[in-house]
Amino acid sequence: MQHAMTPYPTTHLHRRLLDGLYVDAMVLADEARHYVEGASREDGGAMAPIDRVLLSCESLKVTTRLMHVLAWLLMRKAIDTGEIAPAEALTPARRLGPSSIVDPDVAGRMPDRARWLIDASEMLYRRAAMLEAGYANVERPASPARALQLQLAAGL
Repeated sequence: MQHAMTPYPTTHLHRRLLDGLYVDAMVLADEARHYVEGASREDGGAMAPIDRVLLSCESLKVTTRLMHVLAWLLMRKAIDTGEIAPAEALTPARRLGPSSIVDPDVAGRMPDRARWLIDASEMLYRRAAMLEAGYANVERPASPARALQLQLAAGL
């Protein structure tokens, strides 16, 4: 089945991948929120001051990574429903935001739960990045003239 506004097929698998990623992102965001609100304070109490600062920084990185994924997924849903033209997905503002690099030495100093959240958020981000790379390959117009045609068709 081809959606009228998208140049790629909206298949059952496509929808399930996005929906599954969205559910995983929401669950992980909730887990991260619970950790930051409670367990990170308990974990931080037993840590050296510099490690507490590092824990706060890593918590912010996890949160940012998750928010980038969720924003990208909501943009994909808007494209699927025709609220956003597919060509807009290629603009930098609509792309998956960058993920900060995790220093393995710093991650190794984190409590188990924090390390789990760091790893899980990185895996989730990689899943979104793989999907986005697939869209970019499919959605990129063959020529500037085709890009203009797509924009005109989308009413931009």
